[in-house]
Amino acid sequence: MKRIIPLLTGLLVCLALTVPSAAIAQSSSILQQESFISADLSGEDLSGETFQLREFSEANLSNADLSNADLRGSIFSESVMRNANLHGSDLTFTVFNGADFTNADLSDAILEDAILTRAVFDNTDITGADFSNAVLDNRQIDQLCETAEGVNSETGAATRKSLGCL
Repeated sequence: MKRIIPLLTGLLVCLALTVPSAAIAQSSSILQQESFISADLSGEDLSGETFQLREFSEANLSNADLSNADLRGSIFSESVMRNANLHGSDLTFTVFNGADFTNADLSDAILEDAILTRAVFDNTDITGADFSNAVLDNRQIDQLCETAEGVNSETGAATRKSLGCL
């Protein structure tokens, strides 16, 4: 019995040390991918990461944390981003054609020159988001102007002004 306890303790320590390593390896392999077409990234924590010029078309990013991520020039056409956290993300020159932002957090995000046609913004937090030169449908602009407020902390652009709200 005296020999079994140290052996079991050693096995538990080894197991504890290998689990985080596997999680880190999985995370780094995600970061190295160029394409996420139709990928299921729901619930993933990708906060603060850089994914410039990547394709996420038709990806499921529901409940994903992309806060403060650098997503410049990426493509999210037809992606599901329900309940996603994009707070403070740089989405400059990004394509979101047909994306679903229902209940998403786009507060303080930079969406300059983004293409957002046919995107769904039901109950989306856009406080402080910068939509300067973004391409939006007139219906979307009317909807977003109903709740638009705040100033983007990075660009200094007022959300209402960047949307062209009257």
